[in-house]
Amino acid sequence: MTKIAIIVGHARKDTFCEALGKAYLKGAEAAGHEAALFVTSRMAFDPVLHEGFSAPQPLEPDLQAAQDAVGAAEHLVFIFPLWLGTLPAIFKGFLERILQPGFAMSGDLAKGTYTRLLKGKSARVIVTMGMPGFVYKWYFGAHALKMFKRNILKFVGIGPIRSSIFGNVEGVSAAKRQGWLKQMEERGKNAA
Repeated sequence: MTKIAIIVGHARKDTFCEALGKAYLKGAEAAGHEAALFVTSRMAFDPVLHEGFSAPQPLEPDLQAAQDAVGAAEHLVFIFPLWLGTLPAIFKGFLERILQPGFAMSGDLAKGTYTRLLKGKSARVIVTMGMPGFVYKWYFGAHALKMFKRNILKFVGIGPIRSSIFGNVEGVSAAKRQGWLKQMEERGKNAA
């Protein structure tokens, strides 16, 4: 049994990203894994880190529950849409709020002598978008995905990190979307 935290970083409710998160959760629970789903559009929190990382900002109950789940998890799943070429603002704010020094890293960041506190956790990153996935990978170099993996997840010690890209989400058939949901359910069963 694996402990899993699933984070859907979207500003709207009832999206395909949320459906992917629910499918992963369904598969994980069916296989006996302990899983929790957090959807930023359904959470109550201030996404602005008002003092940057210079002063602690108390976590609201929804953020505290998410941070606790991330801390306890062995496997993390992050699902978000590509917006303006990067992460939605609410998702970035969520990450800034929960990945605070003392939880995600410790030490002197300015001197580069810090400890990654989230080592030993694996992750799957799922990105949805309106453009075809191959265009995002080939022409744009999957830049937001690379940034998220390298500058956020690896920075705090998470690895290995696998990814899935679902492109042309609004243009594909209902059958194709159902196939993607089944794929996520299978990944949930395997905690992969």
